[in-house]
Amino acid sequence: MNNQEKIFVAGHRGMVGSAIVRRLQSLGFTNILTRTHAELDLTNQAAVEKFFRENKVDKVYLAAAKVGGIHANNTYPAEFIYQNLMIECNIVHAAHVAGVNKLLFLGSSCIYPKLAEQPMKEEALLTGVLESTNEPYAIAKIAGIKLCESYNRQYGRDYRSVMPTNLYGPHDNFHPENSHVIPALLRRFHEAVLAGAEEVVIWGSGTPMREFLHVDDMAAASVHVMELDVTTYNSNTQPMLSHINVGTGVDCTIRELAVTVARVTGFGGRLTFDATKPDGTPRKLMDVSRLRALGWEAGISLEDGLRDAYNWFLAHQDDFRG
Repeated sequence: MNNQEKIFVAGHRGMVGSAIVRRLQSLGFTNILTRTHAELDLTNQAAVEKFFRENKVDKVYLAAAKVGGIHANNTYPAEFIYQNLMIECNIVHAAHVAGVNKLLFLGSSCIYPKLAEQPMKEEALLTGVLESTNEPYAIAKIAGIKLCESYNRQYGRDYRSVMPTNLYGPHDNFHPENSHVIPALLRRFHEAVLAGAEEVVIWGSGTPMREFLHVDDMAAASVHVMELDVTTYNSNTQPMLSHINVGTGVDCTIRELAVTVARVTGFGGRLTFDATKPDGTPRKLMDVSRLRALGWEAGISLEDGLRDAYNWFLAHQDDFRG
């Protein structure tokens, strides 16, 4: 690795982007380029092209995206597909025009069909109907993969894509209404401990299985994939099936997750599961054999990762009042 390279991390304030910055810094990279939304609107084509013209960027981590839960995706589908398409189109094309040869695009496991065979292999892409609640977001992420592959095929670029499973950790969203399952449970159990509650009620039967990856592991995997030599990368992928799943390869039930969160937060009361509430998909697990073949495996256990996420929440809980 050449730690003098100028690296642009798009989306550095987000959970994944900030973790990538931390990872690069820990590896000795000192020439990391970032821009806030106020400094650079990534949906503005002219502004993005000007940014790349003026900065001699060597590599790009494309972690910027408009993200949200089911409610947000259902309420603002036009914004989710438009903004994500614009961000990735602007950055990929401007990087190409500026002569940037290396770029890593970060997607999402929602690219796979709703009823994909478990565990989900990269080959499942475009083989079935997507989950309707986040289809616009998923379509944008699929387009990002194909955008990278198209610039590789036509112009010989080295633009790669990684698809993470469910992520959690520092800089996650612990909002009381809009957060995903891990930050939602950490906050709920924390508040139960403060209130001296004897019971925590959890939606669903507790039987669905989910895979969770600490965001620092995601950042480590991203840098690992970016730094692979092109021969190794190409020998383990295909020109039109080039994306790589990133996960632990291990899942757990929501009940097991809740028991672990209770232990981490110090909650000693009862766990009650409200089976009248929806469970969602029975299982979502990534096949990570391609990533393992490329020499990387997750290293942070679920309990250790949850403790890290909980400690971060405790230090920043004033940011999530309401």
